[in-house]
Formats: sequence, C-alpha cells, structure tokens
Amino acid sequence: MTMPSRMPEPYGQGGGANLADILERVLDKGVVIAGDIRINLLDIELLTIKLRLIVASVDKAKEMGIDWWEDDPALSTRARRDELTRENAELRAHVAELEQLDQGRTERGKVERGKTERSKPRQSKTEEST
Repeated sequence: MTMPSRMPEPYGQGGGANLADILERVLDKGVVIAGDIRINLLDIELLTIKLRLIVASVDKAKEMGIDWWEDDPALSTRARRDELTRENAELRAHVAELEQLDQGRTERGKVERGKTERSKPRQSKTEEST
C-alpha cells in the first residue's frame, strides 16, 4: 500500500477561495435556483409545484424588489404591530356598532314601556284597595 507523498491542502489555503469569500460573492450578487415539478398521468396534469430559491443579502434582495418579509407578521415586528393596530381598530368599530344597536334597543324599549303604561286604564282608589 502506497501513501501519497503529499496530503491535499485544506480549503482557503493556496489559490482557492474560502467559504467567507464564496458567501460574500453569493450574497453580494445573489443566486437564483428555479425548478418546476409536474406530475402527469396519461397526459393529464395532476400536480404542478413551482420552486424558486433566491440566496442573496437583504440589501440585494431589496434592490431586486423582494421584501416580502417586511409585511409578514411572523417575521417582522413592524408588520405584527401594524396587524395588531388594524385588528384593534376593527374591533373598536365593531364594539361601537354594537353599543349603538344596544342604545337603540334601550331607547325603543323605554318608548314602548311608556306607551304600554299610558294605554293601561287607570284604576280608581277603590278598585286598588279591593
């Protein structure tokens, strides 16, 4: 059994690029990987899955017009705050609407009770005592 006279040099030494350099280049320029998966049965398309993967820095992605994470409440505190503010405003409007309905019912009930009391014949004192 023969041993090689020289072991290969680890990455990053010599002329090769190290991982940090590769990552910097990828994030600076961006990499797009795209693919489609289609499942057909007897020339009938049953399922299509479109996959798109972009690896880039946040700045580069914004340059490309990609900023979906800014509007996703699961990923952005600002988006979560905006969602909560909108939901709070909707709930306040709903509560105000319900309070107006309740107030209208209360007012209507007072008017109806007043009509009922006025329509009752008044009893004389002698009738009340019997």
